[in-house]
Amino acid sequence: MKLNEHLVIPDTQVKLGVYIDHLEALGNYAVEKQPNTIIHLGDHFDMPSVSMYESPTKKAELQSSLEDDYESGICAMDLFFKPIEKYNKSRKRRGLKPYKPRLEFCLGNHEHRLERYTDINTHQRKSHNYGRFELEKFGWNVNPFLKPINIHGIQYAHYFYAPMTGRAIGGTCLNKLNKLKFSFTMGHQQGKDIAEQYLNNGKTIRGLVAGSFYQHDEEYKGYQANDHWRGAIYKHEVNDGDYCLMELSLNYLIRSWL
Repeated sequence: MKLNEHLVIPDTQVKLGVYIDHLEALGNYAVEKQPNTIIHLGDHFDMPSVSMYESPTKKAELQSSLEDDYESGICAMDLFFKPIEKYNKSRKRRGLKPYKPRLEFCLGNHEHRLERYTDINTHQRKSHNYGRFELEKFGWNVNPFLKPINIHGIQYAHYFYAPMTGRAIGGTCLNKLNKLKFSFTMGHQQGKDIAEQYLNNGKTIRGLVAGSFYQHDEEYKGYQANDHWRGAIYKHEVNDGDYCLMELSLNYLIRSWL
């Protein structure tokens, strides 16, 4: 019997004009390893056209529209699922079972930009809503922004916040683990940070922050802050919040799985 395995996809932040072939590489890897669960931590759609942090002038320079934001993200998601669909078509011709993992998508604050936009522009709600991301068409179970989902003892969400303030818990991964007191995995923060604690009752709890699975640099971070870890995560032997961790760097995936 195969033990639980999770493929975790950190923030992909797809927008018009960025490289996305690493998603096809990850799709090839998924077909080969066939984890029973795939979790996307959110911020797949970057949504620069409705960013409150961009000035109208900057948005014009980006030449990005809502339609561009949708199309870019859907195209990238299609690239990830392309190897899986090809594999399943081959299996079907031979009368074999397809590869059908559990698919969980945690909406991120970048997808949530669309909700903030339609809260202001209420007349746009029918035309612009989460359905435009077409996530369900790809098979994802879509989880609301910041609603944690428990999978084999690990709480997944885009990020976690302090209950009394609603503000994201800051500091290191160890600080987050000390406050949350349960195994968690989140995106949102660029790079990678890991913490673990071995409790007196024999239980292990693990914290993981991984928020960057994209090739482009973010202009707002400048020259000194873009050289952070980028990649995906593979968890082996997942059970009751514990697991064995494997890092899949962006360079490794592009070099070995395209």
